[in-house]
Amino acid sequence: MSEQDRSNTTKKSTVYIALFTAIAIIVGTVIVGIGGASNPQDASAPQAPAADLPTAGITESNKAQITFTTNQGEIVIETLPALAPLTVNALAALAQKNYFDNTICHRLTTEGIFVLQCGDPTGTGTGGPGFNIPDENLPEPIENNYPAGTVAMANAGPGTSGSQFFLVYQDTTLGPDYTIWGTITSGLEIVQTIASAGVIDGGPDGAPATGVTIESTKVTIS
Repeated sequence: MSEQDRSNTTKKSTVYIALFTAIAIIVGTVIVGIGGASNPQDASAPQAPAADLPTAGITESNKAQITFTTNQGEIVIETLPALAPLTVNALAALAQKNYFDNTICHRLTTEGIFVLQCGDPTGTGTGGPGFNIPDENLPEPIENNYPAGTVAMANAGPGTSGSQFFLVYQDTTLGPDYTIWGTITSGLEIVQTIASAGVIDGGPDGAPATGVTIESTKVTIS
């Protein structure tokens, strides 16, 4: 084989490798986007031992509600301390410190996944409290495993829940990867009304067209 032949062969190999790499990237992107909207995500942070997570002193025998007063109305969540004690205590402790006050619900999804996502102090989808909560109370991998009224944690992978959570306004099927920590007992119709206005740019996933701000938060323990 001449030097020219070798050079041509090398160039062809380089082109093929570049082509295969580009195809792999495109395929990977398509796979991530299947379902009309990507899954609820939260920024990742180092996972803290359970003993280091904040607590509101809620035990498994307690009843605890978190009430979010928003500019669109009041949303009341009955927490599940017996099933998700670490998550409930961490979020209640943040709420007691006014962590969620004056924050926006930054994301709405309207195709395939039907959720309103809140809890990011930066309003960008990348913020968090600086700790991660272990996964708890994960549902079975069945259809509509996140029914309307469910409140669950957003995450960036196993064991990465922080402060971002999502409110399910219509029965939704997701991978069994998101801690369920509460149920909306009042205000579901508010979330549904927000969802009916759609996303700000008309797409299936983005900032809600009806702006939602959490003005204040109240924790009630009995």
